[in-house]
Amino acid sequence: MIAILADIRSSHNTGSLFRTADAAGVEKLYLAGVTSGPKDRYGRPNEKLLKVALGAEKAVAWEHIRSAARLVDILKKDGFDIWALEQARSATSLFDARPKNFSKLALVVGNEIKGLSRALLKRADRVVYVPMYGKKESLNVAVAFGIAVYQFRATIGKL
Repeated sequence: MIAILADIRSSHNTGSLFRTADAAGVEKLYLAGVTSGPKDRYGRPNEKLLKVALGAEKAVAWEHIRSAARLVDILKKDGFDIWALEQARSATSLFDARPKNFSKLALVVGNEIKGLSRALLKRADRVVYVPMYGKKESLNVAVAFGIAVYQFRATIGKL
């Protein structure tokens, strides 16, 4: 599985996503748009990200890209299933979703406030959400990502 982090604003969230990706065996993270990486554009360490990632940024392959939508188009041609993690009308509970092939799955997560763009949701083969039982409508992006990747692993028997 690979993941596309589309316009994640917080370096703390990105660091947490790196750590969870490492723990769950995610092959690569694509950092799209404003999503920060382990180093800034001048090559200096991103201390906020590194503090949370705790070295996971060295264990998980990553690449910064401009456009998540363009990457999704390329991945689809390479046979990837594109799943978006988003609270949307068209979404299915991730507990009712069964990925066919963990190694050809690309999970897209988005901005903490705005979520995923319409362009990305339109390109997704499937939109899934984490059911909410309390008063809040959503979880932190890194927490939702963790629930999703482990659910996908459990569903295909790769825990």
